[in-house]
Amino acid sequence: QVQLVESGGGLVQPGGSLRLSCAASGITFSNVVMRWYRQAPGKERELVASMVSIGGSTNYADSVKGRFTISRDNAKNTVTLQMNSLKPEDTAVYYCNVYSLLNIRNYWGQGTQVTVSS
Repeated sequence: QVQLVESGGGLVQPGGSLRLSCAASGITFSNVVMRWYRQAPGKERELVASMVSIGGSTNYADSVKGRFTISRDNAKNTVTLQMNSLKPEDTAVYYCNVYSLLNIRNYWGQGTQVTVSS
């Protein structure tokens, strides 16, 4: 059974930083696409960042380019999202997503709240 558990969310002032982690069990990052999504109140879920396991190519939403960095630790089976220069509009529930290219299945974490406010 695949489980994704996010951690690292919280309250931070504008301009601050947070590091989100997603610990995976039941799946390895050998042939997957790893993504972070977010959903703000009253808005649709949006893709923030993604990384392909083979090759390590990354993509970011325009709104977070230069501020957020997605990375992975194969030894710990975790994917992280480093968020710098946070803005109030970054406030949302952040979700970890892993799409398996082997069995064509999508897996989601439970989400972690990020609030950027003074």
